[in-house]
Amino acid sequence: MRVVFGVLGPVTAWDGNGDALALKGPRHRAVLARLIIARRRVVPVTALVDDLWTDPLPGAVGAVRTFVAALRRALEPGRPPRTPARLLVTEGPGYALRADPGAVDAWRFERAVSAAATLPPRDGLARLAEALEWWRGPAYAEFADQPWARTESSRLAELRLHAVERQAETRLALGLAAEAVPDLDAHVAEHPWREDAWRLLALALYRTGRQGDALAVLRRARTLLVQELGVDPGPPLRRLEADILNHAGHLDLASGPDGAAAQVWTQAAAVYDRTVTSGPRARLESAVGLLRSLAVTGGAGLEAVRPHRLAAIAAAEELGDVELTARVIGAYDVPAIWTRSDDPPQAARIVAAAERTLAAVPPGTHEAARAGLLATIAVESRGTRSARGPQAARQAEEIARRLDDPALLAFALNGVFMQTFHRAGLAPHRDRIGAELIALSTRHDLVTFQVLGHLIRLQARGALADFPEADRHAAAADRLAERHEHPLVGVFTRWYRALRLAATERAPAAEVEAAYRDAATRLDGAGMPGLEHGLLPLALLCLRLRYAPPAPADELTDELTDWGPYEPWARPLVLLARDLPAEAAAALRDVPDPPRDLLFEALWCLTARAAIAVGDREAMERAHRELTPAAAELAGAGSGLITLGPVSRHLDDLAAALAHDGTAVRSRRAR
Repeated sequence: MRVVFGVLGPVTAWDGNGDALALKGPRHRAVLARLIIARRRVVPVTALVDDLWTDPLPGAVGAVRTFVAALRRALEPGRPPRTPARLLVTEGPGYALRADPGAVDAWRFERAVSAAATLPPRDGLARLAEALEWWRGPAYAEFADQPWARTESSRLAELRLHAVERQAETRLALGLAAEAVPDLDAHVAEHPWREDAWRLLALALYRTGRQGDALAVLRRARTLLVQELGVDPGPPLRRLEADILNHAGHLDLASGPDGAAAQVWTQAAAVYDRTVTSGPRARLESAVGLLRSLAVTGGAGLEAVRPHRLAAIAAAEELGDVELTARVIGAYDVPAIWTRSDDPPQAARIVAAAERTLAAVPPGTHEAARAGLLATIAVESRGTRSARGPQAARQAEEIARRLDDPALLAFALNGVFMQTFHRAGLAPHRDRIGAELIALSTRHDLVTFQVLGHLIRLQARGALADFPEADRHAAAADRLAERHEHPLVGVFTRWYRALRLAATERAPAAEVEAAYRDAATRLDGAGMPGLEHGLLPLALLCLRLRYAPPAPADELTDELTDWGPYEPWARPLVLLARDLPAEAAAALRDVPDPPRDLLFEALWCLTARAAIAVGDREAMERAHRELTPAAAELAGAGSGLITLGPVSRHLDDLAAALAHDGTAVRSRRAR
């Protein structure tokens, strides 16, 4: 059962169904609140006693232990008797709450506000609106006046006020001044000392044509500041008043370069909507172009694209126009770097639509459209074991080269890349694909595929332990992403740098773990569930195995850990860490072959570690056979995300275990 904690209002906790947990009395909730404020760090029992009582009674320590026991029963109701707690743990002189970073609303709120500042304006606005809805009252409401909660409560309150003002500023930047006015009006009424809020309200009113109201707001701000605080308005407010009186031209534009660009976009979109023909064909093709641009922004943009993409394909098929359908499907040539689909059922529906359309296109005609359909099939078939994916990739590449169409060839090469995971040890082949993509895209100004080429080479050179070259490609990808506003690129380069730190084998484990946890925050809201789900636990498992063999420890053995799609390969090692070898051996027998993707070698290495530990000869032989082609690579580093060290070490360990097992068998036979 996953527990979620709420402190943006009264302190509470909910189970996986959203039902509130019974936390008993106020001192139980106070202990929980104090542990949440500690952010996974240990709080000594003596500190809890001092925080809960002004003049502690002799039995206060025992009372705290009683509160903790009751909280454990509420938070982990299914925990077997006499087994150690996984969430509210005893450690050293006190207790710690080992909640996931996403399990506490205040922690999520901080990450969301921080992330919103890096997103395009519309995505940032959506993120802020969602985060502000999490507030149910003052932070740590019933304990806000306690000395131990006061600082944290005040800090979160200030962060919320900043988020409200950032939301208003973003609305102004997007030309949504009228939407900003009501919230700002309420905001300044509650917090009249915030000069920036007054400035934003006056500016919003001016942009909605209410010049008199804007000036009245500025006069009201001056009166309140002088009477309540004894200070005059600062330069920004005085300058705004003068600009309004002078009808300064810059006030009519959304503030800053982002705002000016947003206003141009809004006006252009309105003109397009008024003037472009309302015919469904023109609008469908235009819509796909917009979806393509939206997808590379990540976050809310990428999530919004998915249903609209399917809707566009369905609408094109309903029109019965095969050529249009082929263009609608093939025009979505958004580069893909991760080999696990974000939405496998949708990917299967897109492949089916592409196959239907391909069968309907007359042979020998519309070759470019055919290549686009084939490339789509290759990309959307990634991670499957179907022979159709590699076949479609080869056909798309052949047509694109024959037509000498650079953009089409780049898309086809993306499909070829996605189909190069049928066995281990193919990093050199992928490196050549990345190099061609960079050269092709640089010549023809195909920026998104140029970025893709650098990310592919980052992965491949990492797999080959050529980190200076991988660093160069990471830096190149970051430069292009910054120049062309592609925020998703930073997700991959941040994870790569955590991997880079892990691969040095000299960095302290705590430093590497911190880098991975920091990288994981970039995944929150990135719109890539196929990448995000289970990735942080997998990265930490690999880290534990490298730094403290042979078993994972701490929260990774928690039954609440969400391993996502990696659960079958993690489970035997987790059971071994719990000292359950028989169960681990049984789980290992159920482990499937890893999917054909960027983590192929890493998952085989996890299987190898478990097989050696339980003495499963058949699993050891399979792992050795599958990993041998990658003997010169770093396990998992080809993902650009994680590593389990040189594959050769795992092969040596497997060979030694197999030889020892064979010797033991012969010895038993001899006896």
